Amino acid sequence: MRAKKALEESNKGIVKEAVHLPTESFTETEMLLYWNKYAQRLGDKGYKIMESLLLINDPKLNGTAITIELPNEGSKLDFEKELNGLLGHLKGHLHNHDITIDVIVNESVEIKRSFNDQDRYNRLLEINPNIELLRTTFGLDLDV
Repeated sequence: MRAKKALEESNKGIVKEAVHLPTESFTETEMLLYWNKYAQRLGDKGYKIMESLLLINDPKLNGTAITIELPNEGSKLDFEKELNGLLGHLKGHLHNHDITIDVIVNESVEIKRSFNDQDRYNRLLEINPNIELLRTTFGLDLDV
């Protein structure tokens, strides 16, 4: 009991200093650079799932708030496990301790599926228009 009172009295004399953390401005390009470096570092350590979550969509910057869109709640939970490490990395490298990260879950991602040869060809043509040049050069014909 006496030790507790003595400890409380000794702590009364200690005054905490006000700490001023840096809040330098930064651009979305700078933020993306350090975001991608952090993702690469995680990939090098073997955290491939977390790396893919960081790289699935480019985050958007609004002031000091970073918004990332993820495909489902499971991804959000995995992302939030690594959130403190990512925030520390960004705050340290961008010299701004006001940075926050908001996670938005968007489960309405549409997946295009090709059903027949013509659909597959049209999809490949969307991705790479040079396929039409190959088809005409070699006289290839689609059986549709």
